[in-house]
Order: sequence, then structure tokens, then C-alpha cells
Amino acid sequence: MTVATDLFDLTGRVALLTGASKGMGLSMAEGLAEHGATVVVSSRKLDQCEAACEQINAKGGGTAIPIACNIGYKEQLEALVAETRERAGPIDILIANAGVNPFYGPMSEIPDSAFDKIMSSNVKSNHWLCQMVAPDMVAKGRGSMMITSSTGAFAGSLTLGTYSISKLADIALVRNLALEYGPQGVRVNAICPGLIKTDFARALWDNPEAKANAETNTPLRRLGESDDFKGIAVYLASDASAFMTGQALTVCGGTNMWR
Repeated sequence: MTVATDLFDLTGRVALLTGASKGMGLSMAEGLAEHGATVVVSSRKLDQCEAACEQINAKGGGTAIPIACNIGYKEQLEALVAETRERAGPIDILIANAGVNPFYGPMSEIPDSAFDKIMSSNVKSNHWLCQMVAPDMVAKGRGSMMITSSTGAFAGSLTLGTYSISKLADIALVRNLALEYGPQGVRVNAICPGLIKTDFARALWDNPEAKANAETNTPLRRLGESDDFKGIAVYLASDASAFMTGQALTVCGGTNMWR
């Protein structure tokens, strides 16, 4: 018996992803392409975007297009959206995955410059980008935006306090955008990773204590992997999640079930 997969079919849809040249972003781009989407892979360095697209295109399925962009600059985001439309067409799917964390330590010691950079890059830039792509989705009466938040949004931290604040703000942003754009058929959701083995989070997992803690206290008894995000990205991008918006979905191996 052949199982119909139309619910997850992204053929003909255009997806724009930031922070997508490696790690979770690359895995999510791969997942969308494997289900037929044309994906624009963006990060700060063009050569890394090009390498990621070569990897995706070699597998077949959808098409991957590299475009460099630093999310901290509004004019670069505007250029990213304009070039995406020019090279791929109107945008159906957005995954705002890029983020920064230039400071590790107590909030009592964070410099103003680091605080401002975290809030600007992790919150304001997502606000900008969502507003830029929304007209394409509103015109079609359909679309899906995703913002990468974090399970850190749900608890305080002695070392990642400002980052956690920015990720909780992202969830508030998602809820407001979901309320605003819902009547036009546009859905907005947050993806909240737990501890994932990526370069971005290396300081948190690349030591014996963290590994032992994950294997002991995480219900699934392991750290997350980038490929664990393929399914959630495809689900939220596709018609399979047609009645889901304004949600914060945790992908954490079960660590967040107690919060």
C-alpha cells in the first residue's frame, strides 16, 4: 500500500532560512528541500552558504540558493528578501534561525554593548524580517513563519540570562504576529531547542560533565542532533500544521516537560 504524503508536500513553495549554512539551520533547509521546496540558505559568509547549497542540491528534491546576509543590518535583510524574490519568487516559508550570544556570564557583568547586540539581533531583526516577508504570504492567503527560540526562554540562567530573555521575547513576538496575521491565513510559531550538538552551543555540551548530565537526566538519554529538527520544520512549513499558530514547540528530548 502506498501512503499519501500530500500533507507534507512543499513542491512549488519558496522557503527563506537565516543561520542556515550549518547546524540546525542546514538540517531544516535540507528537510524542506527534500519535500520539494526551493530553499534560500542564508548566513553571514557566502562561501559557507554555497557549500551548504551544494550539499543540498546533490541530494535532489528541491533547489537550494545561497545568499549572504548579516541579520544585524536592516538594509542587508531588505536585500536578502529582495534577492530571494528575484531568484526564487514570493516567499511562502520563513525560518528565522540566526541568533547571537556574545556574552557568557552573570547579567550583573554584561556590557551594554553585548546586551544591545543580543536583543537587537535575536529579537528586533526577527521582527524586521517577519514584516518584510509577510506581504508575500498575505497576498496568497497562506504562509508559515518560524522563529528559533530556546528552552532557555522558560527559566532563568546564571550564565545565559540575556540570551534567555531574548528568546522569551521571541515567543512573545510569535504570539503577537500570529494574532496579527492569522486572519490573513499566515501562521507563526516558535521552535524551542534544548541542548543540541551544534557549534553555536559547543561550550554547553563539549565536556564530560554535560555529556554525563544529558545521558542521565534527559528522558531520551542523549543530546539533540541537528537532524532532529528536519521533521518539525517540515511539519510547521506544510499543510500538516494548518491549524497551528502562536505556539512554542519544545524539541528537547523531554527535559522541558517539568516546566
